[in-house]
Amino acid sequence: MIQLRVSRLKTLWKQAVFFLAVGVLAAGGCGDGQQFLSLGTAGTGGIYYPLGGALASRMSLADSTRQYTAEVSGGSVENINRIAAGQMDLGMVLAVTAYQAQRGLGDWEEAVPGLRILAPLYPNLTHVMVPRNSTDTGIGDLAGKRVSVGPPGSGTEQMARHLLAAHGLSYEDLEPRYLSFSESSSALRDGAIDAAVISVGYPAAAVLEATTTAGVRLLPIDPEVVTSMQEEHPYYTVAEIPAGAYPGVDETLQTAAVHNWIVGMDTLEDEVVEILLDILANDRASLERVHDMATQIDLARLEDPPILLHAATERWISER
Repeated sequence: MIQLRVSRLKTLWKQAVFFLAVGVLAAGGCGDGQQFLSLGTAGTGGIYYPLGGALASRMSLADSTRQYTAEVSGGSVENINRIAAGQMDLGMVLAVTAYQAQRGLGDWEEAVPGLRILAPLYPNLTHVMVPRNSTDTGIGDLAGKRVSVGPPGSGTEQMARHLLAAHGLSYEDLEPRYLSFSESSSALRDGAIDAAVISVGYPAAAVLEATTTAGVRLLPIDPEVVTSMQEEHPYYTVAEIPAGAYPGVDETLQTAAVHNWIVGMDTLEDEVVEILLDILANDRASLERVHDMATQIDLARLEDPPILLHAATERWISER
């Protein structure tokens, strides 16, 4: 069971320091003859973006021949589609997205056989938000409601489908809204939606804003439901959002989690993968200064990846 204990205020301060540092680095410019590589993240209201920005900056400093840039995107599905199309080099994705893409399931009519795991990230916890005065007690109560299921092309949207199905619901039973994390927070505050599903590490800025200023609370997810989902979707795990994580979370809240990974194609240069892994192994502190979820990165998870590992990742493991 995953138990995360971090300070949300300290996290927001760390992110502010990070964005200042990124601006200083960007002002320095790039050397001539450098190769430019992109790292797909997600919207600005989650953790992918600040963590991806920090990682891209560290990789640029460690690699004299390449410049890395973190890109805002729609999330996991878009990242993989753009990687497969050669429009992006690396991407942060949920395990569910990588699993389905390599097998041609879900959003993929055709498989992406060359997709590979480069490195592990942190676990995403499912946040199901409703107005504080709502009578809803679980996901099963969302039938007929206006529900934000995440941006199109995101891992959150895939996960929302699975959660609804586990409760006997589909999009036909409600009014789905495809909003970003920050848009979901604003829509709940304005009464434009009745609920929002967000899959993100904690504490997430959008959830913190919603629970602090928008009069929002979080719904639990029954561990038995998560266990039943594992039969078809083995990458889900039972998790907890600890008491005090957000305003109104006064006791431990049961939920579901799925891990995040960094992926790329099997043709990605080995040196890029090695630089990435070396930073995660030896320079983790630089990422932890941006967001405490970096403390949850565990390279041992490479022993149980949702899809095939990149050859350079396999070699990196064997040499240690």
